[in-house]
Amino acid sequence: MCASLRTLMTFGFFLCVDAFLYVFTLLPLRVLLAVLRLLTLPCCGFSGSRLLQPAQVCDVLKALIMVLCFSMMHYVDYSMIYHQIRGQSVIKLYIIYNMLEVADRLFSSFGQDILDALYWTATEPKERKRDSIGVIPHFFMAVFYVFLHAILIMVQASTLNVAFNSHNKSLLTIMMSNNFVEIKGSVFKKFEKNNLFQMSNSDIKERFTSYVLLLIVCLRNMEQFAWKPDHLWVLFPDVFMVVTSEVAVDIIKHAFITKFNDITADVYSEYRASLAFDLLSSRQKNACTDYSDSVARRMGFIPLPLAVLLIRVVMSSIKVQGALSYTCVFLFYLGLVTLKVLNSIVLLGKSCVYVKRANMEDKLFERPSTAPSSSGKTPNKADQASCPTPSGESKMEQNPVPPCSPPPCSSSSSSVTTQPTPRSDWFPPQPADPSPAALASRPPTPPPEPEQPAPSLSKEEECEAQGASELKHRTPKKDLLEIDRFTICGNRID
Repeated sequence: MCASLRTLMTFGFFLCVDAFLYVFTLLPLRVLLAVLRLLTLPCCGFSGSRLLQPAQVCDVLKALIMVLCFSMMHYVDYSMIYHQIRGQSVIKLYIIYNMLEVADRLFSSFGQDILDALYWTATEPKERKRDSIGVIPHFFMAVFYVFLHAILIMVQASTLNVAFNSHNKSLLTIMMSNNFVEIKGSVFKKFEKNNLFQMSNSDIKERFTSYVLLLIVCLRNMEQFAWKPDHLWVLFPDVFMVVTSEVAVDIIKHAFITKFNDITADVYSEYRASLAFDLLSSRQKNACTDYSDSVARRMGFIPLPLAVLLIRVVMSSIKVQGALSYTCVFLFYLGLVTLKVLNSIVLLGKSCVYVKRANMEDKLFERPSTAPSSSGKTPNKADQASCPTPSGESKMEQNPVPPCSPPPCSSSSSSVTTQPTPRSDWFPPQPADPSPAALASRPPTPPPEPEQPAPSLSKEEECEAQGASELKHRTPKKDLLEIDRFTICGNRID
């Protein structure tokens, strides 16, 4: 179990690293190409219905959000927040840290929805425009969210920094013991495979976020001590304790959850194959989502607030002056680009191996029948579309389907569930061809009585009867690929 869990955590961690490095490396280059396209548009001529492709629009929006939030973060004093937190008591800081963890999960849950609404409104085709509040209100909502989330992570990093610099280390000990309290709230609950998959993704995101927070704490402490290497060895035991507690808690928690819920360790290979499938499907030419947004949606990891805070801390901790300093910054950027490319190549290779082992190549090249049905929250909408609802309401972007025909009600669209098999008592077997002797010895059968006419059922009752029969034969398990699958916009994102 430990080997499978470790492989899953490592693969998911490098997925988060790849999505996080994308913000610093490829996003500026893609924004630069979008700006060049706008500048050269009068020379090349306007050929098409859009000034920019949907992917370029999303890149420009991400860059504008980061620039605005970074300029707003300059008005937030990190030192003042640090001293305000340091003046509080230990118990109060412990409560504050727990509240910050809960708030971070809540922000991550609805933050991606805000960004998705912005991307969809900005890239929606003209022929499919809906009534919405517009791109500008969505944009300011996204800026406000990223700014608040960045401040939340800054307060969380300041609390961890106070725990590192306290003399008796009591706060750090209490914060590390809080991880073991998580075991109590998890191992004695009923878990299905899908719930364990979501918990695994949350643990991967939490581990990566804690590593970035430790990096911010080390940068702030090294700046206060004039970048002396000796102070780094003073911080090393505390950093090691935080990392070790995170790993130990994850191993113990998953070990007892799989034991109490009778889940085999092979399930982590399925989780890893599902993450690899997300990576490969987002790299295809006809992909409807960008890779960084796919990781954010699956794991709840949104890199924009964390990237804004890290840029703010690095620029306030490191002073860049002179030509040599700018040369070092450029070389460091090239190193990040190289690391991003190498990481992407390794992840793509590993993903191909994991998908091939799980025999999921056929699903990878399948094209969805309709665009809205790829969301995955309700994979059986195709069955429900064949019968009209009792209230007569029709869903948006749903093709009109004729009402149910006389029994049995048949579905005109492709169903993801198997249709119920006909009952054998409805169709009794025909007797074999009898011999003349048997016919002579058989007593005469009385004439059949006239059958009573069966009461006619309405169309709604017929559809409800068929829906009930389908529910009996429907498998209760949900495919891992259909969990938390959404599309950002209806157009292709290159």
